[in-house]
Amino acid sequence: MTAAARFAATYAVLTAAHEVADHWIQSDAQATVKGNRDASGVRACAAHVATYTATQALALAAVQQATGMRLSWRRAALGLAISAATHYAADRQGGHWRDEQPRGVVRLATVTGHAGWLARDPNAGYLMDQAWHKGWIGVAALIAATGRETQ
Repeated sequence: MTAAARFAATYAVLTAAHEVADHWIQSDAQATVKGNRDASGVRACAAHVATYTATQALALAAVQQATGMRLSWRRAALGLAISAATHYAADRQGGHWRDEQPRGVVRLATVTGHAGWLARDPNAGYLMDQAWHKGWIGVAALIAATGRETQ
């Protein structure tokens, strides 16, 4: 399998697993509390990212089994770690554009010239958050899929 095919398959499976983990696996309590600036937020976000990463790992393993694709387990683990770390960072720092002191992805979107969109569109913050996650999933997939296939 070519590196390009491994990348495409890896990106597709990590993105699909992201959607499932972020919207179906994550509990309501985790989604509600993970941005709190106390220990409860840390615990909720850590639990969410643990199930998120497990979902991505299981999906990646299933695709490898089904297709015969063989990624280096070290590179796959590094890719999953990057996906997990950047997901945790965004979710812990998540904020709302109406917050007096916007933080995380919302602050980044504001300082990069998206304040008007954030103010006009109630979905803009969510879309910026998802774009952040999927951009990092692309990096994670590239790292996981490059290098030599294992035997």
